[in-house]
Amino acid sequence: MDALPSGRQVLNTILSSTSRGPNGGASPVFTNASCRAPNHFVVGLRSSKNQVARYREIPIYEVSRSNSIKCMTAEVYGQNAQGTAVEAKISEMSLEPFVDVSPGQPFPLGVSELENGINFAIFSQHASSVTLCLYIPERDKSQKIDYRIVEFNLNTEINKSGDRWHILVKDLPRSGVLYGYRICGPQGWKEGHRYDSSIVLLDPYAKLIEGRRMFGDTTRKMSKFLGTYDFTSLPFDWGPNYKLPSIPEKDLVIYEMNVRAFTADESSGLDPDIRGSYLGVIEKIPHLLELGVNAVELLPVFEFDEFEFQRRPNPRDHMINTWGYSTINFFAPMSRYASSGGGPLAASQEFKEMVKALHNAGIEVILDVVYNHTNEADDEHPYTTSFRGIDNKVYYMLDLHNPVQLLNFSGCGNTLNCNHPVVMELVLDSLKHWVMEYHVDGFRFDLASVLCRGTDGTPLSVPPLIKAIAKDDVLSRCKIISEPWDCGGLYLVGSFPNWDRWAEWNGKYRDDIRKFIKGDQGMKGSFATRLAGSSDLFQVNKRKPYHSINFVIAHDGFTLYDLVAYNFKHNDANGEGGRDGSNDNFSWNCGVEGESSDPYVNALRSRQMKNFHLALMISQGTPMMLMGDEYGHTRYGNNNSYGHDTFINHFQWKQLESKKQLQFRFFSEVIKFRHGHPALAQEKFLEKGDITWHESNWDNYESKFLAFTLHDRDQRDLYLAFNAHDYFVEAVVPSPPNKRKWYRVVDTNLPSPDDFVSEGVPGIKDIYNVAPYSSILLEAKP
Repeated sequence: MDALPSGRQVLNTILSSTSRGPNGGASPVFTNASCRAPNHFVVGLRSSKNQVARYREIPIYEVSRSNSIKCMTAEVYGQNAQGTAVEAKISEMSLEPFVDVSPGQPFPLGVSELENGINFAIFSQHASSVTLCLYIPERDKSQKIDYRIVEFNLNTEINKSGDRWHILVKDLPRSGVLYGYRICGPQGWKEGHRYDSSIVLLDPYAKLIEGRRMFGDTTRKMSKFLGTYDFTSLPFDWGPNYKLPSIPEKDLVIYEMNVRAFTADESSGLDPDIRGSYLGVIEKIPHLLELGVNAVELLPVFEFDEFEFQRRPNPRDHMINTWGYSTINFFAPMSRYASSGGGPLAASQEFKEMVKALHNAGIEVILDVVYNHTNEADDEHPYTTSFRGIDNKVYYMLDLHNPVQLLNFSGCGNTLNCNHPVVMELVLDSLKHWVMEYHVDGFRFDLASVLCRGTDGTPLSVPPLIKAIAKDDVLSRCKIISEPWDCGGLYLVGSFPNWDRWAEWNGKYRDDIRKFIKGDQGMKGSFATRLAGSSDLFQVNKRKPYHSINFVIAHDGFTLYDLVAYNFKHNDANGEGGRDGSNDNFSWNCGVEGESSDPYVNALRSRQMKNFHLALMISQGTPMMLMGDEYGHTRYGNNNSYGHDTFINHFQWKQLESKKQLQFRFFSEVIKFRHGHPALAQEKFLEKGDITWHESNWDNYESKFLAFTLHDRDQRDLYLAFNAHDYFVEAVVPSPPNKRKWYRVVDTNLPSPDDFVSEGVPGIKDIYNVAPYSSILLEAKP
């Protein structure tokens, strides 16, 4: 084979062999425009009538001894992060125009099918040129799919409406085409621009994303992520008897879980092809029903790159992002949660199958969504995949007067400019897409205080995006939950702008419950306030107790077992020298740090876990528990395990089986008791007639005992007592309602199955000796 020819030699060969196109007067063109990757040449036909040109960009040429032209077509999986082909197959490419184009239309953004072709539209306010990059699938003789690369430069006069660039491409396949954009613009770093047309960028409105197919596949570590589309599949069949669960907020019991970690472990007993997938969740719905939860809150399921820590040498380059808090795109389901490496279309289909199955089981689906930042990191170590290269000044908060221009209220290097009108529209379109296309029931917004900041980072009293979400018709049926703080210090627990719609993760509930039950002094009043629904925080305007999302444990921090087994975090495996993760855990190891063979220590830990769970489930408000706490999952003291795709995070099904008649039984029974007792899910804040506190000395700083009675309209009163002292307390049990007797349902000091007896144990005296670090629940019955 001859040496690679010069650009002029290639041009002469192309021009001599290119036929005239269908538009009269069209002439062949050749360009190597500025802001283009080296060794890329565009060929095509430009009409004398200034119509849209048909372009074909050829990245690398080889001229054979027979003088025929060949194009190197890259296999998409074999591209590195900068879009350079590292695995490629040489295949012959005809220079006849194979597609026709027209100006297209600016709406909707993304890809849409029109009567005469496929329309592509993207927003970029500051771009000077936009090139659509298409990867057309073709099968070789062995039926392996390769991609022919074709690019179209968009004409600023006829392919641009305002700040939207658009083109309609005719005769494209209706599915399987991959696409992205090269965008050129001002190179003024100090002005906030980050354009680099050598990178093929992902469309922010891409509904499906193609990348590596298997989660954690190290052979495809540097895979490129490209948008794709499908207009051939039939609409998903939700079934004739399908309906949304529509569970009232006051009745929710939320189970926070990770799709992959739920079934990735071999102990799940599932076929390897569906472990860690959406279909794997379906297989384990019986567990969720047996536990008694009626809503799952899924850790991020938007497309993310699990290898983001391994792009360059750094202290974390051994880790795999398993939590997913690093969004690449806000519309596409995580493709590597599809079974058998099925790819983006299978992921979309199987996500819907999961939602359908959960709904048919009466379980709602809430998504943990990350609109506060993206995967593109900071300016020191950027990972440009989309927004940064499309319009950095629009999509991110910047301080152009600071050498470090990207504002970082997320703790992840950048902050999405959520209240910019264009970004706000993107977020709303994304949320509505998940509701209409995937039927999800609600959203939990990670670091939601970021969404309350203006374009310069200043906190807003009436943030437009927060109001728009609360007022949107499509989102009106959804649960909307904020994590009301961010990494810039904007702590809004109890004061999050809410329009009487937004619920909040109650961080004060978590802290106060932990402190009291582990035995801190001076916490009795706060503990009582949290159990009663946190009226000090939420009894404003028309807000309800269920707007408090009560939790003791979440994905971020200690598991429930680690809360009672560790005084200190043990995060050495993260590679950050123990600097990551919270230092304020309010935990108590019950006398021994970590694993112990001491039966007294282990019994105390078991008792404490049951105390926490009982307190959570009898509190007014919406309870949320963490996946794995029902059997006592441990991360061995790691309170920031985001980067471990191992047993540290994976649900251990064999451990569950070993605890089925012990801890799991107790947890399940308490949840089901909550569902069955209306006094535990009040729609209004408690008033004097609803509760009696058996306490006359609230100011006793040393007191760690609290008892009270919840009154019920049907006289099914509940008496509860919590003893955080290290000694027995003789509790004076009040008289039950008329013609009723007290029955013991819970005593966490007793071994299973006596720790919970659903029908209750009679014979309760006037004095109940409550054991150290234990709690009881009595029910009034005829």
